[in-house]
Amino acid sequence: MHYIFRNFEFDSTSLLLTKNGEIVTIRHNEAKVLSLLLEQADKVLSKEDILANVWQDKVVSEQAVFQNMSHLRNLFGNDAIKTFPKRGYQWQLEIKRISEKPQQSINIVETSKQSSQFVTIKNGFRWQHIVLLGCILFVMFVLTMQTNSSKKNTNDIIKLAYIPFSNNQELADITFDDNALFDFTALTQLNTTHFKDTIEISYPKLKSNHPFVLTGNIRTYKHKVYLDFLLKGPYGDWSGQLSALSKTDIINKLQGHLKQTFIYDILSKPQAPQLKQANLSIAHQQTPTDLINLGELVKSYIAIEELEKAMVMADKLASIASLQSNALQIGNALLLQSEILTRKELYDLSSHKLTLAIEQFKEIEDLGNQADAWFAQSWLDHQQDDYAAIKIHLLKSADLAFEIQDKERELDVLTYLSVMAHKHHQEIDQYLYLQQAENKMKSYQLPIYHFARIPFHYAIFAKKALDKEPHFKQVLEFTALTPDNWVAQSSRLSLMKYYINQKRLEEAQVLLNNLKTENTQNLYLKTLLAKAKKQTDVFNRLAQRTFEQAQLSGNKSISLDVALLLCSDPNIQVNYDFYSQYIHENASKYWRRDNEVKLLALNL
Repeated sequence: MHYIFRNFEFDSTSLLLTKNGEIVTIRHNEAKVLSLLLEQADKVLSKEDILANVWQDKVVSEQAVFQNMSHLRNLFGNDAIKTFPKRGYQWQLEIKRISEKPQQSINIVETSKQSSQFVTIKNGFRWQHIVLLGCILFVMFVLTMQTNSSKKNTNDIIKLAYIPFSNNQELADITFDDNALFDFTALTQLNTTHFKDTIEISYPKLKSNHPFVLTGNIRTYKHKVYLDFLLKGPYGDWSGQLSALSKTDIINKLQGHLKQTFIYDILSKPQAPQLKQANLSIAHQQTPTDLINLGELVKSYIAIEELEKAMVMADKLASIASLQSNALQIGNALLLQSEILTRKELYDLSSHKLTLAIEQFKEIEDLGNQADAWFAQSWLDHQQDDYAAIKIHLLKSADLAFEIQDKERELDVLTYLSVMAHKHHQEIDQYLYLQQAENKMKSYQLPIYHFARIPFHYAIFAKKALDKEPHFKQVLEFTALTPDNWVAQSSRLSLMKYYINQKRLEEAQVLLNNLKTENTQNLYLKTLLAKAKKQTDVFNRLAQRTFEQAQLSGNKSISLDVALLLCSDPNIQVNYDFYSQYIHENASKYWRRDNEVKLLALNL
């Protein structure tokens, strides 16, 4: 049977789909689903019906139906297939059925004499043409291989710009020489401290010529050298810690680690958390003794909430580090174990791991990691509703950060302490520590975008949405040069929701006017505004793009928010079952708590 709808034609026998006479590529199972929908267009087909008819005896999940419906809607439009919640799917477009397609009027017998002669001549030269074409292709292949071979040596060299490492007086300046693996460029006009303090302004000026910028802090303690390094790339950071017996050894260790090309793949393009986890698993298999890779693998499992696997890998990290008597990595393993146990709400065990981690870090006088451990302990104190302990541990963390002149760490702690004071109704402290953070920023002469955290927290403290608005607007003023800063993104989202709720759509539009980056957060803002303006087609397109982008970037919160939006309006033709299933499988208890009313209304 042939089916004609819109500018498409589908042959249910050959499963061939054409559009305006041109073949459209379609997967075999998608074609079978399409055939079933067209053949039974008068019926609502359940998922069970579709699975039985298309996949028959094969064992597949309902997800296969959702995905195929989504692909077909992408081809024919969202209005082509209607979802009847908890019942199934039905074809909606008008179709014309043709039982047998008429053959094209081509009379091969009555060809002209000239055509016959041409065919004879063409056949006479066919083999010569084939041989000649084969020779040309062979020559092109050889030339291509030679070109690629000549390029390989240059492509294999990793180009890195580096900022001279901060170090103590016992060590000479750290420099890098070009070699067979690396082409180094020294950025001597910069220093590590200034670069880290101004990174959101400094790096964008460098990345066109130097997409990968390396820097770090190096120190000695008890005849050992310790390095904390940071590699900045276009789509993220890669950091790690190393220890060795000499400066030469630690430079060799660093270069041995940074020669792994998968690091630059991660930094060069966005990767979904699952893909990043897979790449890190392969890297760990190839270099099982690289403890930085193993630590990152643990973090990747935590990111996708596979906590059991994360704990297995964290235990492995601790075991290997113990065999090497590597106190630094033993401490890091204990920190990761604590984080996993905290997520599993095993707070006493988590606190025990933090105590052990602090002991390891004290052995090597690692003040930065000690500060992080005390910071983590404050969250456990919060679970016990013990504000006095929170304050003690966070102030200890701030003092350690101040001692090593880590400004970002120190300011994070002070602003966090302000938020904790707010959560525990300590009004005097909430303003005291926020003011203290602002005074520190002024004394350190930090760029203006750092100060955006101050009005952002004032907005958190404000009780009424009307009172929050001026603080959020001030955040956007402070981050005019750094619009993708997390504080700016959060403030812009809060303002967008507030303006939509107040029906101030022109002001909501202004929030989008100067946004140049099409990242997940900005796409989400456009999606919300399109829905508020009742621009159904625009909303559908933006929502699906935002969902895909959020999946790619690993932003599960926005993925869930968009899925909920797509399920919330019965007039919007979307793959309801797919998005409702996504919510069911991925929603955390915290997200469910925040969206409880909407979920109840939709029976989700």
